[in-house]
Amino acid sequence: MSFEKVEQHLKQYGLVDRIQVTKQSSATVKEAAIALDCQEKEIAKTLSFYVENKPILIVTAGDQKIDNAKYKVEFHTKATMIPFVEVEEKIGHGVGGVCPFGINPEVTVYLDNSLRRFSYVYPACGSANSGIRLSIAELEKTSGFTKWIDVCKTIDG
Repeated sequence: MSFEKVEQHLKQYGLVDRIQVTKQSSATVKEAAIALDCQEKEIAKTLSFYVENKPILIVTAGDQKIDNAKYKVEFHTKATMIPFVEVEEKIGHGVGGVCPFGINPEVTVYLDNSLRRFSYVYPACGSANSGIRLSIAELEKTSGFTKWIDVCKTIDG
C-alpha cells in the first residue's frame, strides 16, 4: 500500500515513470546505493522522529547521522526516534521504505543541508526495493518540506 501511495503522490508531478523498482533490497543506504547504482552519500535517507509527540521526517544524505547538539538547537529537545513498531502507523511507510512522499498528513518534513551538495539524490519510494532519482529542486517540490535545517554530521569511518 505504501508504494502505491507514493506512486499516486509522484503522479501529480509527472514523475512516476522515474521510480525504480529493484529485485534486490534497497532498505539500507548501502543496499540502496547498489540497487540504484549511485554512491551511498547520494541516498536521501529519511529518518523519523517525535518532536513534542508529533511525527517528523528528516531527509539527509546517506553519509550523515544526526548530530544531537545541532538537533537540540533546532528542535529544543533531544532526538527521539520513532520506535520501529510505530513508524508505519505514524508516518505511513514501513522502515526500509520511509520517504517524504505519500505520508500521513500530520507529518512534518525537513530537509537537511547535507543534501545540498548534490545535483541529484535518491530517496526511497515507500517500499524496501524502490527509489527515485530527483534533483534537489524536485525533492523540494515533491516532499512538501517545511524548511532546510542543519542537524547532521558525517558518519565517521
